[in-house]
Amino acid sequence: MLFRLRQPHPIEAEIPRLRRFALALTRDRALADDVVQDCLERALAAWATRRNEASLRPWLFTILHNVWRSRRAREGGRPDSHPLDEIAEEPSASGGQWERLELRDLDVALGLLPEEQRSLLLLVVIEGLSYEEAARVQDVPLGTVMSRLLRAREKLRRLTDGEPPHVGDDARPHLRRVK
Repeated sequence: MLFRLRQPHPIEAEIPRLRRFALALTRDRALADDVVQDCLERALAAWATRRNEASLRPWLFTILHNVWRSRRAREGGRPDSHPLDEIAEEPSASGGQWERLELRDLDVALGLLPEEQRSLLLLVVIEGLSYEEAARVQDVPLGTVMSRLLRAREKLRRLTDGEPPHVGDDARPHLRRVK
């Protein structure tokens, strides 16, 4: 008896990337899973009407980013709750304490970046999107992507080199409204 294996849907291969990006944005596993679930539901519902001119990955990241922005607007900002070392895909081979300290410092520095800069940095550096694709995902001009990335990289460099944030930096404190 022959069994036919089901061909995986093209979206399935992108789920780990979507989850990694959602975790980096939300910094909360449960919320990230909800955002990815909403993204996948919207993507599958729109699959038949999808224009093939855009590649799949930027299209999915655009949906995920819009889902996240809608949730944040609806619920208000949420404080960061999980450090970056908990959302890394694979642990370091050496597992040494210096690597963990460096990762912790990077997590703190990333948390000080404005969300627009942090999400662009993640899309380009971690997810490998081109500047043009990142501009489409965030619905901003290419020049805006380039300037935000420049500012994000410079601020990240200053923070990881131990320099305090400048007074004019646009980092906002993580405040939470308590009722």
